[in-house]
Amino acid sequence: MRLIKQLLALAALVPGLAFAQAPIKVGIANDLSGPFAALGAEARDGFNLAIKQLGGKLGGKPAEFLQTDMGGNPDQARQLVNRYIQRDKIDFFTGPIGSNVALAVGPALFAAKIPYLSNNPGPSQFAGAQCNDYWFGVSYQNDAFHEAAGKVAADRGFKNMVIMAPDYPAGKDALNGFKRGYKAAVGQEVYTKLGQIDYAAELAQLRDAKPDAVYIFLPGGMGINFIKQFVSAGLNKSIKLVGPGFSADEDVIRAVGDPMLGMFNTAQWAHDLDNAQNKKFVEAFRKEYKNRTPSVYAAQAYDVIMAIDAAVKATNGNVADRAAVLAALKKADFSSVRGPFTYGINNFPIQPYYVRVIEKAPDGQITNKLVGKVFDSYQDVYVGQCKK
Repeated sequence: MRLIKQLLALAALVPGLAFAQAPIKVGIANDLSGPFAALGAEARDGFNLAIKQLGGKLGGKPAEFLQTDMGGNPDQARQLVNRYIQRDKIDFFTGPIGSNVALAVGPALFAAKIPYLSNNPGPSQFAGAQCNDYWFGVSYQNDAFHEAAGKVAADRGFKNMVIMAPDYPAGKDALNGFKRGYKAAVGQEVYTKLGQIDYAAELAQLRDAKPDAVYIFLPGGMGINFIKQFVSAGLNKSIKLVGPGFSADEDVIRAVGDPMLGMFNTAQWAHDLDNAQNKKFVEAFRKEYKNRTPSVYAAQAYDVIMAIDAAVKATNGNVADRAAVLAALKKADFSSVRGPFTYGINNFPIQPYYVRVIEKAPDGQITNKLVGKVFDSYQDVYVGQCKK
């Protein structure tokens, strides 16, 4: 007891000898294998660039970033999150690409009062009746990209539409969102298998249907395979392709090349968006990753780490004060690559959405070009169901 008293007295006199602060822990459930592997790799690179720029700290405080692959598997993700909560005592969580995984792990995180900052999925359930103070959809609400794409398709006069998505929560949100934005009946609504790579049957349907355009929400490898097969079948000569940013992003463009030219897509971010933070991010990303242009997935992941950093800074590292952390996160007081935005009552962003078109740049690179704004300040349609 005498020794303890002496140590405490010495610590009070000499601040440098005070007990070191435990690191702030962020659990990152990566998708580096499974159906979203390519997208998970993009997100990982966005996370890691932000972490590097912050010197591995958050708000200037020591931090630990626990990154583990869960392969897009909801059961595996549940096990990982339970380990993060019980053994690792994480303070924040992020990482999954799929809405099915977000819905699987959210309840445990909310019960443990751990903020979940979503770098990608924005399921309608968490926007509406299952909204929660500990959920922050930093990226978007699922339907929003697709509502914007539906409006673009309508504005461009496509009368006969076939719409296609994988049969999982985000796929259903996608097609519902497109129909809401399109505001007219679609010709056919097609659900594919999650992770599907052979689209012979769907291409035969398109050949028979003869639509003006086909809307695809087929992220990552699914979109890469579909577009290659679509072009090989010669359907691109008579059918226009429209998509959300996910199905026409830089990762897909790199894999497919020229067949992507002319495809319209919608997103809340573009690499050529004109704001200072975005310009710095894109330049740093290209320098870090061999002149690779970042995708939406990388940009969203980068923003999540910067949002956490701002909240930790605002609370002076006292992340145990969850009420203060939530209040700080809610302010969205950081320089986002998309520009300033606010959160609605359901903690989903109120933000602009843009239309991009894939073109060949003067240097010969095939990439997205920002061509217009679809929505100026979009609030998702589920917010009225959120009762807080």
